[in-house]
Formats: sequence, C-alpha cells, structure tokens
Amino acid sequence: MNAADQDPAAPRPAQQPAPLPAPHFSAAPAVSVIMPVLDEERHLRDSVRHILAQDHPGELEVVIALGPSKDRTDEIAAELAAADPRVRTVPNPTGRTPAALNAAIAASRHPVVVRVDGHGMLSPNYIATAVRLLAETGAANVGGIMHAEGENDWERAVAAAMTSKIGVGNAAFHTGGAAAPADTVYLGVFRREVLERQRGYNVEFIRAQDWELNYRIREAGHLIWFSPELRVSYRPRPSVRALAKQYKDYGRWRRVVTRYHRGSVNLRYLAAPVALLANVAGLVVGAAVTPWALLVPAAYVAAITAGSLPAGRGLPVGARLRIPLALATMHMCWGYGFLTSPRSLARRVIASRRPAVRDGEDARVQA
Repeated sequence: MNAADQDPAAPRPAQQPAPLPAPHFSAAPAVSVIMPVLDEERHLRDSVRHILAQDHPGELEVVIALGPSKDRTDEIAAELAAADPRVRTVPNPTGRTPAALNAAIAASRHPVVVRVDGHGMLSPNYIATAVRLLAETGAANVGGIMHAEGENDWERAVAAAMTSKIGVGNAAFHTGGAAAPADTVYLGVFRREVLERQRGYNVEFIRAQDWELNYRIREAGHLIWFSPELRVSYRPRPSVRALAKQYKDYGRWRRVVTRYHRGSVNLRYLAAPVALLANVAGLVVGAAVTPWALLVPAAYVAAITAGSLPAGRGLPVGARLRIPLALATMHMCWGYGFLTSPRSLARRVIASRRPAVRDGEDARVQA
C-alpha cells in the first residue's frame, strides 16, 4: 500500500482482533526481505546496503522483484546479487507492485517476511525490533514510521510537508504516535504463515494493496500493530510532476478503498477534495461574478503558508520557500484523484474481492 492511504491512528472496532499464539520461530528467526522495484537506480544500492547491514543475528535473504525499468535498476540489482549470495532477483514483467510482492514472497523461504521499497532505508535495528514486537504482541504484521528525508531543497520541502499535520492530517505513521493496534501499517513485517494463508496481495490493487491485505488479515481475526520504534527513511519524489502523479494516484485509490469498504471513509479523506472544489469555485466565481470570491483561494494560500512555518523550522531557506508548493501539490492532486476516480475501477476491484481465510481453513480451496 502506498503511504498516503495508510492510517494507523484510525478508530478501532469495539472488539480488537486476537493476537496469534506464541510464535513458531526462534528468538532470531531467518528473515526474508522482499523488494518491489521499478526505476530505482538512484536509491536501490543504498536501500539494499541498509538491509544487509541490519544487526539481526538470524539468517537473512533479499529477494528483489524487477519490473520493466527504463533506467539502470536491473544492472544495479545484478551487481548486488553477484556481490552477495544473500541477494537474489525475480522477474515482475507486469511492473505492478502487488504482483512484484507476490513473486518475491513465492521465491523467498523464511518464516518472517519484511517488505522494503527500493527507495526506503531501514534503521539499523529495524528487523531485530520488528521480530521482537511480533513475539511480544502476537501480531500478524507490525510496522512503524515512514520518516521522509530529502537530499536537496525540493525533497526536504516535500519531506517537511509529509511529516506535518497540515500536510497529512493525524496519520501516525507520518507524524508519530503511541504503539497501538492499527488498521494498517507502513510496509510491514509479517509472519509468513499469515501471508500464505491469505494468498498474498490482491493484484488488482495497484495502489492501497497494503490496506487491502491488512483488512483481510484483520477479518481473519489477527492483530496489526503500529510501533514508533520501527523507522524507515523514505526518499520523496524528486520533482513537482512526480509528486503530483504520486498524490493523484493516492487520491484515486483512496476513493476505490472507500467504495470497497464504505466504513473506511472519514473526514480527513474529504478535506483535500473539499479544498480543491472550494478553490476552483472561488477562482471561477471571482473571475465571473465578484472578486470577493477570490478570498477563498487566498485564504487557502495563507493557511498553507502559515502552516509551512513550523514545518520548515531548521531547514535551509530554499527548502522553506518550497513547502507551500509541496503542500498545495499534495492537497490538490490528492483531491483531484479522489474526485475523478472512476466507478469502473472500483467495480473491477470489488469483483476481485478475496474473502479472509481464518486459521484452520484451506486457503487453496478459496484461491
């Protein structure tokens, strides 16, 4: 699932899912890291380096699922595999993230499965901490904070926007929060037995695939756990155009999720579409009827400018000046994607619905 579609701080159902029985793995179980990659030449080498440097004492393997990249991603992945026997690659000709994840899961073999994206950098104790949390909580999946970090002024501005409440609301995986049960988490560290029982990811969810899988895991009676102890550094999109596409897709797929599961909508998801409609209406009415209507978009610009001040504290001037543009891009493109998401997409996804498989049921029968 993509980051903007995840909200560990969402209200919980009255009855919490039950934790799994005591784990079937040792204190230092073998771990499989699965990576869906496409056009990741800029960050793939560093991402894998952070994985291989983990302080987890158990056996480790990295399975990279290669989409049809247009850059040097495949070449870099081949070099990484040649340099370290723990790294392997598998093809993902569709380029779709859920298909890549399923291919990597099928090619991996260890009892704990860690998802990492090609532009994510694990903190040194991430895997060891996740394994401990799986044992302590009895959860089927644990995840933590998506810590956005930029390498230039634009990326630093996006990172600041993504970690501020004016940018993403109260999503704990962005802004932090107490450890607690969650509806879904960023990336995820899973027990393989649960992943296999649920038959992996639904390939129709081009985005929001994490949310859908975690929804099935919770339906099956298992626990999803958010902890701020888990931290992954994330590299933001490198341009306004790339950020705009990312957030348009987030909004488009959030609308699919609300149609797939109507109980998942909340006021936070409606804020960006309402802001977009209000700004467009203000501009149109201001140009055609009365200039007083221009106060609406002016108020929005003033709000994001004011909100960027605390978000940009400690950053270079160039980054601080770009935060309002990053915020506006995120809000407006998310809202546009949400409002224009076609019903036909939701119908196709709903038709692919997979029932949750509970313990004791044969997943193969329902596949």
